[in-house]
Amino acid sequence: MDPLISRRALNRATLDRQHLLRRTGLSVAEVVAHLGGLQAQTPHTWYVGLWNRVAGFVPEDAADLLLSRELVRIALQRSTIHLVTARDCLAMRPALQAVTERMTRTTFGKRLAGVDLDELAAAGRALLEARPMTFADLGRALAERWPGNDPHALGQGVRWLVPLVQVPPRGVWGKSGPVAHTSAESWLGFETPPMTPAELVLRYLGAYGPASVQDVQTWSGLTRLGEVVESLDLVRLRDEGGRTLYDLPDAPRPPEDVPAPVRLMYDFDNLFIGYADRSRTITEIGAAALGGFMGTNVQPRVILVDGVTAGDWTVTRAKGVSTLNVHQWEPIKVMDEVAEEGRRLLEFLAPGDKHEISVFDGPSKS
Repeated sequence: MDPLISRRALNRATLDRQHLLRRTGLSVAEVVAHLGGLQAQTPHTWYVGLWNRVAGFVPEDAADLLLSRELVRIALQRSTIHLVTARDCLAMRPALQAVTERMTRTTFGKRLAGVDLDELAAAGRALLEARPMTFADLGRALAERWPGNDPHALGQGVRWLVPLVQVPPRGVWGKSGPVAHTSAESWLGFETPPMTPAELVLRYLGAYGPASVQDVQTWSGLTRLGEVVESLDLVRLRDEGGRTLYDLPDAPRPPEDVPAPVRLMYDFDNLFIGYADRSRTITEIGAAALGGFMGTNVQPRVILVDGVTAGDWTVTRAKGVSTLNVHQWEPIKVMDEVAEEGRRLLEFLAPGDKHEISVFDGPSKS
């Protein structure tokens, strides 16, 4: 029988891989590559994800890499926008092409009827490489060639067929700009071999393991990875629910009694999204609280205490004062530690403001 790994030990292994037990001295690019990217459909909240993981992180450490094209934001896992290194952008996109294709066909397939997809890809690429465009502008331009088709569907078809990156200033800290796209190849100017499914699984386990086949599929959006996982030289474990988990043979799995510091997570942190079974970090009370946000298009910013969900946080600003609002889902015994980490976060988010901490019972409403 496979060795048992307790839920608490699984929690500590996960936090360790995610650089959440202690901040790392690795560079921003190295951390982004290790994580296989950060979910980053919001322009800026993912900066907090790096702040939680990288020692001495300041926003310019990531913003400068976006401007120099060493990091990019592109639709990858689950066809959602991720922040990745330039090399991973080009290597991972072909491996995850089936995900974007499936989602696009499901939503827009009927509205692309009669459109030659090769012609659509070529036309879209030419337009976007001439100048970065929003999907609205792209759709209108394509509709001149295909007047009988929905412009929005035409733009989304190009998103499926051509790897597209969002260009700065979108995503640059303290800046704003249109959600404009161009092709990854033209933006980056080099080529790299595509990642194989096996390489994708190994990268996932390095940052998220131990994990099940279902976990890998949930993170990536791919299906039928069981045979890929079984073909690899991996350690097999079982969790408290009897599920089979896989891990890299030499991956660190620290003891379950290793302390876990308070962390104030960003709203779409991969720590929660990257698993089918999220019980390694989300308690039953936490699952109930998170369920209250279902259908709202809002993902709360979760507070981790002793490695698991204990509340969420928001920030309000008025007249030069930034207030961290702590919403405890159950009584937090180490509120002083939460407040201390909260003040550090406020210094990161609003260094010129006066900082205050407010505590509330129950989940926030937004």
